[in-house]
Amino acid sequence: MKWAEVSILTTHEATDVVAEIYHDIGAQGVVIEDPELLNHYIDSGMWDFSDIQRADNTEIVTVKAYLPMDEDLDDRLRDFEQRIKAFRAIEGDGITKGSCEISWKSVQDEDWSDNWKKYFHPEKVGGMIVIKPTWEDYTASPDDIVIELDPGAAFGTGTHPTTAMCIRELEKLVRGGMRVFDVGTGSGVLAIAAAKLGASDVTAMDYDRTAVNVAAENIRENHVEDSVKTGISDILKSFAGKADLVVANIIADIIIRLFEELDEHLAEGGKLLASGIITERVADVTKACIANGFVVDKVIEEKGWAAMVISRGEDK
Repeated sequence: MKWAEVSILTTHEATDVVAEIYHDIGAQGVVIEDPELLNHYIDSGMWDFSDIQRADNTEIVTVKAYLPMDEDLDDRLRDFEQRIKAFRAIEGDGITKGSCEISWKSVQDEDWSDNWKKYFHPEKVGGMIVIKPTWEDYTASPDDIVIELDPGAAFGTGTHPTTAMCIRELEKLVRGGMRVFDVGTGSGVLAIAAAKLGASDVTAMDYDRTAVNVAAENIRENHVEDSVKTGISDILKSFAGKADLVVANIIADIIIRLFEELDEHLAEGGKLLASGIITERVADVTKACIANGFVVDKVIEEKGWAAMVISRGEDK
C-alpha cells in the first residue's frame, strides 16, 4: 500500500499542537524527529550512531505523519495546510511556531515501517526497565526487567521522554495486584511495564486499530497476555469499572477531555499518570484537573515535556 509521508518543520513548543492537527485530519500517529534528543543519545553513548552526525540546529523539529494515498488525500492535505496557516496566524499564545514548512512524498509500507529500526537499540529507561527491540540481542543484569518491543506502525519505541518519564513513575507507583488502565496504549509498552512490575489486571486500549494490533503482539511477545487485555476505545469510554492507576501518555487536549470521564473510572485512592504534555500546556492541564475536582500531586519535566501524577481531591 502507498502512503503519503507528510512532514512539517516546526519547534519543540509547537509539536503538541501539530500532532493534534495531524490527528484531526485522520493521521493515526506521528513521528517526531527531534535533533536535541538525537544529540543527547549520541553524547550519552547509549546508542551506536556510527553514521550519524550531531545536529547543529536543535531548534527545528520535524513532525511526520502518514496518510493513505486514496481519494481523500487531496482534501486532507488542503485541510492540514489551512489549519497550520490558522495556527501560525495566532498571536499572543506564547508558542514559537517556526517556519511550519510543509512537504510530502509517497512511500511504500516497507519504506517507513522497517528503515527506522537501525536507530532503535536496547536502552535502560528506568531504574529497572530496559526497552529491547525484538530483533536486537541484550544481556540482562539480574535486576533488569526487559520489555521486548516491536513498535510497528504505532510509532512508540518507549525511549521518547514522555514515555520514559511514565516508565520511571510506574516503577514507583505500581504495586502487586494493582488494576491499571492504559489509555492510548500505542505499542503497549506502558501496559507491559505495569504488568511486569506486578499489576495483575491491565487494560490497554487505543482509538487506532493498528496500534491495538501492534500492542497485542507485543503483549504476547512479553508473555503477559494473562494479565493484559486490549481493545479499542475513545479515551475511557470502552473501559469497564475502576482502576487503581490510569496511565495516559497522549497529548494535553485529550488529557483535558479525559478528566470528564475519569471520576467513574478511578478507584478510591487511585492515581492518574498523564504524559505527552508540552511544558507550556501544564497550566492548562492543571486548570482542567482542579475544575474537575482532582489534585496535582507531582509534575516531572524533561526536554520540554511534562508528566503529571494526579489524584482525587478531598471532595471526590
